[in-house]
Amino acid sequence: MTQIVATTPGLYPLPEWAKDELADLKGHQKEDLVSGDEGEDVQAAYGRAREDVLDQQQSAGLDRVVEGQLRWDDVLAHPLVVADTVETGGIVRYYDNNNFYRDPIVTGPLAATGDVAAELTAASDHLNGEAPLQAVLPGPYSLADLATDEHYGDEAAFLDAVTEFLVDEIARFPAVETLFLLEPSLAANPPGDGADERASKAVDAVADATDADIVVHPYWDALEEKVYAHLMDAGVDAIGFDLVSNPDRNVYLAGEYGTKDDVALGLVDGQNTLVESPGTIRERVEWFTEQSGEGFGTVYATANTELFYLPVNKFEAKLAALADAADIEEVTA
Repeated sequence: MTQIVATTPGLYPLPEWAKDELADLKGHQKEDLVSGDEGEDVQAAYGRAREDVLDQQQSAGLDRVVEGQLRWDDVLAHPLVVADTVETGGIVRYYDNNNFYRDPIVTGPLAATGDVAAELTAASDHLNGEAPLQAVLPGPYSLADLATDEHYGDEAAFLDAVTEFLVDEIARFPAVETLFLLEPSLAANPPGDGADERASKAVDAVADATDADIVVHPYWDALEEKVYAHLMDAGVDAIGFDLVSNPDRNVYLAGEYGTKDDVALGLVDGQNTLVESPGTIRERVEWFTEQSGEGFGTVYATANTELFYLPVNKFEAKLAALADAADIEEVTA
């Protein structure tokens, strides 16, 4: 029998009070809030905001709880932005939408910072075993794609370095139930011949660094067939399918090439304020299962993209819808 697990890919909007308080602190301290060297007042504000979103997820009834990544102003680029040998360049467009981030420029050998691990440890301490914790990281291909390399001088060598960087960061993690690797670049800027196999091997290496269940979650459309075929070779537990951006193409991939025993489905729109009903979410699960011809051990019911685009009230409503959908025994018309 299929288990429906309600979860999210993280990267949440800041609570309204935290936006105001952090803006005020930033104005007074004139500091870079994602530098890794925030003042005590800023750290305390982020800590309270983290506890707010952890409590919100538990109240909503999600089956996996994420730290929220509220400090990740530069979104998926954040783990590199805080590294010592990375400079932050100018503001560049985040994929093909209207969000922007700073360009991380790698100028020397990469070394893990423990930044993400510290956030997860704080989340774990707050949860105190009351809910299963899910880690969120950019996948190695996407992180390398979003960065500028001025040190390694070769795409393959740079991908290897970014992969090792993530592996070393994972080694510092507290115990987590699940790890979502966010790989939108696999769809938005797909690797070519040879690079597609290297990308799969990089994902495999990151997955091998933890005993947690690994979900690779591409979004922004669907993967190319060869990219998907190589990704199926990686030792991960589930691959994600964005059923908001391109449901037909994604169900074709699953039906034509098969899937892992588990699957992640992007069922609610992380960029649109329309809140999907629990019934609609479950209907999308059943449609994908029927059309792909697959039976799954676990379906991770999630958003198709990160959620920081949303107003806080819509974000909260989508969390509740995902949790309620997972509890429905049968979809009703």
